Amino acid sequence: MSASPDFDDRMLSLGLARVSEQAALACAHLIGRGDEKAADQAAVNAMREELNKLTIKGVVVIGEGERDEAPMLYIGEEVGTGAGPGVDIALDPLEGTTLTAKAMPNALTVIAMAPRGSLLHAPDTYMEKLAIGPGYPRDVVSLEQGPRERVEALAAAKGVKPSEITVCVLERPRHEDMIAEIRETGAAVFLIPDGDVAGVIHCAEARLTGIDMYMGTGGAPEGVLAASALKCMGGQIWGRLVFRNDDEKGRARKAGITDFDRVYSRDEMVTSDVIFAATGVTDGSLAAGIKSRPGYVETETVLMRSKSGSLRRMIYRNPVR
Repeated sequence: MSASPDFDDRMLSLGLARVSEQAALACAHLIGRGDEKAADQAAVNAMREELNKLTIKGVVVIGEGERDEAPMLYIGEEVGTGAGPGVDIALDPLEGTTLTAKAMPNALTVIAMAPRGSLLHAPDTYMEKLAIGPGYPRDVVSLEQGPRERVEALAAAKGVKPSEITVCVLERPRHEDMIAEIRETGAAVFLIPDGDVAGVIHCAEARLTGIDMYMGTGGAPEGVLAASALKCMGGQIWGRLVFRNDDEKGRARKAGITDFDRVYSRDEMVTSDVIFAATGVTDGSLAAGIKSRPGYVETETVLMRSKSGSLRRMIYRNPVR
């Protein structure tokens, strides 16, 4: 599916970058202050305010939660001026609230935009994820394989030993058995404390990050954001929703999902052209964090477009008045 003719991704991308930048700047003064909720709220407020300046008829499909849980940027909220193209918005105003509160690496503000109806309406549940970078045959690894099989299959496709593969995994007790099985192959495990959107993106830049594969269970909304980034950068990602109770299944039904065992590929989570922007809040492998300089504050934003396959790094110097 290609983008609708009125979805001018080239022009919209710069506005999207500004949305991401403003969210990052708004929570800058809360880095290391130990208040996750205040940092997240500052980013939410700024992102919503900036989104409403864009000439779009936007709907938040991945957001801060359901309407009764989140007063702003909730799933289904309409954003933008109400003119212009109809678009889906997926966002995480502050991916890594804990990372921000503790001044740890890889906190980001993240947002993606695509034509209306082209982003998976993932419920706020868990998703089992598996991702690799570009340059491999289609479906060389799959969610049906165990961790050992995945490592061995990717090593064979890459033409290396399993000991030369590095896998990024979110550090959680639920992943202990998976981590042990990965290490039994001789592969290295790169553990991250939070921020699995950045974790997935690492795979797309293996030459820079040294990470070949991402696997593990994390938030389903972050899976759609990660798929948006990989659609721009190349690479493959698969996701399968994981439900812990009937309430979560009810959320999935509300989002229009009836097949609870379905495995979603990248192009099923993001069916059309997409724009993706991420701004560093704290220093990380994807983008530099916010820097206070004499007279200004500096941010770095990564801006991507799937239509052109372009990736732009933007330094923004905002004068301090």
